[in-house]
Amino acid sequence: MMRRFIVPIAVMIAAAPAAAAPAQVPAETAIRQAMEASAAAWNAGDLARFMAVYADDAVFVTPKGLLRGKAAIAAKYRPSFRGVGNARGALTFAFLELRGIDPRHAMLFARWTLTGPSTVESGMTTLVFERRGTGWQIIADHSS
Repeated sequence: MMRRFIVPIAVMIAAAPAAAAPAQVPAETAIRQAMEASAAAWNAGDLARFMAVYADDAVFVTPKGLLRGKAAIAAKYRPSFRGVGNARGALTFAFLELRGIDPRHAMLFARWTLTGPSTVESGMTTLVFERRGTGWQIIADHSS
Protein backbone atom coordinates (compact mmCIF):
# COMPACT_ATOMS: atom_id res chain seq x y z
CA MET A 1 0.00 0.00 0.00
CA MET A 2 1.28 3.48 -0.80
CA ARG A 3 2.04 5.48 2.31
CA ARG A 4 3.36 9.00 1.89
CA PHE A 5 3.47 11.90 -0.55
CA ILE A 6 5.82 14.87 -0.48
CA VAL A 7 3.37 16.97 -2.52
CA PRO A 8 -0.23 16.10 -1.64
CA ILE A 9 -2.17 14.76 -4.60
CA ALA A 10 -4.86 17.42 -4.11
CA VAL A 11 -2.18 20.09 -4.62
CA MET A 12 -0.86 18.26 -7.68
CA ILE A 13 -4.32 18.11 -9.26
CA ALA A 14 -5.21 21.72 -8.31
CA ALA A 15 -1.99 22.98 -9.89
CA ALA A 16 -2.61 21.11 -13.15
CA PRO A 17 -2.94 23.20 -16.31
CA ALA A 18 -6.48 24.36 -17.10
CA ALA A 19 -6.38 22.53 -20.46
CA ALA A 20 -6.18 19.14 -18.70
CA ALA A 21 -8.97 16.58 -19.13
CA PRO A 22 -12.11 17.50 -17.19
CA ALA A 23 -12.46 14.42 -14.97
CA GLN A 24 -8.91 13.35 -14.14
CA VAL A 25 -8.31 10.38 -11.92
CA PRO A 26 -6.07 11.17 -8.92
CA ALA A 27 -2.38 10.49 -9.62
CA GLU A 28 -2.10 7.63 -7.11
CA THR A 29 -5.09 5.81 -8.59
CA ALA A 30 -4.06 6.42 -12.20
CA ILE A 31 -0.47 5.26 -11.64
CA ARG A 32 -1.61 2.17 -9.72
CA GLN A 33 -4.07 1.30 -12.52
CA ALA A 34 -1.39 1.80 -15.19
CA MET A 35 1.03 -0.50 -13.35
CA GLU A 36 -1.64 -3.14 -12.76
CA ALA A 37 -2.58 -3.04 -16.46
CA SER A 38 1.08 -3.36 -17.40
CA ALA A 39 1.51 -6.40 -15.11
CA ALA A 40 -1.66 -7.99 -16.53
CA ALA A 41 -0.27 -7.52 -20.05
CA TRP A 42 3.06 -9.09 -19.00
CA ASN A 43 1.18 -12.07 -17.60
CA ALA A 44 -0.86 -12.38 -20.81
CA GLY A 45 2.28 -12.29 -22.96
CA ASP A 46 1.28 -9.00 -24.63
CA LEU A 47 4.42 -6.91 -25.08
CA ALA A 48 2.63 -3.94 -26.69
CA ARG A 49 0.19 -3.61 -23.80
CA PHE A 50 2.98 -4.12 -21.25
CA MET A 51 4.93 -1.26 -22.86
CA ALA A 52 1.90 1.08 -23.06
CA VAL A 53 2.84 2.66 -19.70
CA TYR A 54 6.25 3.75 -21.07
CA ALA A 55 6.72 7.12 -22.78
CA ASP A 56 8.29 6.99 -26.24
CA ASP A 57 11.37 8.77 -24.87
CA ALA A 58 11.67 6.73 -21.64
CA VAL A 59 15.08 5.81 -20.23
CA PHE A 60 15.78 2.40 -18.66
CA VAL A 61 18.82 1.78 -16.43
CA THR A 62 20.72 -1.48 -17.02
CA PRO A 63 23.97 -2.75 -15.48
CA LYS A 64 25.70 -1.89 -18.79
CA GLY A 65 24.24 1.59 -19.22
CA LEU A 66 21.07 3.31 -20.37
CA LEU A 67 18.50 2.11 -22.87
CA ARG A 68 16.94 5.14 -24.51
CA GLY A 69 13.44 5.00 -25.96
CA LYS A 70 10.45 2.71 -25.81
CA ALA A 71 11.64 0.64 -28.79
CA ALA A 72 14.99 -0.18 -27.13
CA ILE A 73 13.26 -1.09 -23.86
CA ALA A 74 10.78 -3.31 -25.71
CA ALA A 75 13.67 -5.06 -27.49
CA LYS A 76 15.17 -5.89 -24.08
CA TYR A 77 11.93 -7.52 -22.92
CA ARG A 78 10.83 -9.11 -26.24
CA PRO A 79 12.64 -12.50 -25.84
CA SER A 80 10.57 -13.48 -22.77
CA PHE A 81 7.17 -12.75 -24.37
CA ARG A 82 5.58 -15.80 -25.93
CA GLY A 83 1.96 -14.82 -26.55
CA VAL A 84 0.32 -16.91 -23.82
CA GLY A 85 2.31 -15.59 -20.90
CA ASN A 86 5.84 -14.57 -20.10
CA ALA A 87 8.71 -17.06 -19.92
CA ARG A 88 10.11 -15.29 -16.85
CA GLY A 89 6.93 -15.86 -14.79
CA ALA A 90 3.87 -13.98 -13.54
CA LEU A 91 4.55 -10.36 -12.58
CA THR A 92 3.14 -8.59 -9.54
CA PHE A 93 3.96 -5.28 -7.87
CA ALA A 94 3.89 -4.31 -4.20
CA PHE A 95 3.48 -0.52 -4.14
CA LEU A 96 5.67 0.89 -1.36
CA GLU A 97 5.54 4.66 -1.76
CA LEU A 98 4.57 7.31 -4.25
CA ARG A 99 6.11 10.76 -4.02
CA GLY A 100 4.74 13.72 -5.87
CA ILE A 101 7.54 15.78 -7.39
CA ASP A 102 5.43 18.51 -8.98
CA PRO A 103 2.00 18.65 -10.65
CA ARG A 104 3.19 16.61 -13.66
CA HIS A 105 5.76 14.25 -12.11
CA ALA A 106 5.72 11.50 -9.50
CA MET A 107 8.14 8.81 -8.36
CA LEU A 108 6.98 5.30 -7.50
CA PHE A 109 8.95 2.92 -5.31
CA ALA A 110 7.76 -0.68 -5.61
CA ARG A 111 8.83 -4.29 -5.24
CA TRP A 112 8.35 -6.48 -8.31
CA THR A 113 8.00 -10.24 -8.08
CA LEU A 114 8.16 -12.80 -10.87
CA THR A 115 6.69 -16.17 -9.95
CA GLY A 116 7.56 -19.02 -12.30
CA PRO A 117 6.68 -22.70 -12.13
CA SER A 118 9.64 -23.49 -9.86
CA THR A 119 11.24 -20.12 -9.04
CA VAL A 120 10.44 -16.79 -7.47
CA GLU A 121 12.50 -13.74 -8.36
CA SER A 122 12.03 -10.35 -6.71
CA GLY A 123 13.62 -6.91 -6.78
CA MET A 124 13.04 -3.21 -6.40
CA THR A 125 12.00 -0.60 -8.93
CA THR A 126 12.05 3.18 -8.93
CA LEU A 127 9.89 4.68 -11.65
CA VAL A 128 9.54 8.34 -12.58
CA PHE A 129 6.16 9.14 -14.12
CA GLU A 130 5.14 12.18 -16.12
CA ARG A 131 1.54 13.13 -16.80
CA ARG A 132 1.21 13.50 -20.54
CA GLY A 133 -2.19 14.36 -21.94
CA THR A 134 -4.69 12.48 -19.81
CA GLY A 135 -2.39 9.67 -18.65
CA TRP A 136 0.71 8.99 -16.58
CA GLN A 137 3.69 7.45 -18.37
CA ILE A 138 7.04 6.12 -17.18
CA ILE A 139 9.88 8.39 -18.29
CA ALA A 140 12.62 6.72 -16.21
CA ASP A 141 12.89 3.12 -14.95
CA HIS A 142 15.57 1.78 -12.61
CA SER A 143 14.73 -1.80 -11.69
CA SER A 144 17.06 -4.23 -10.01
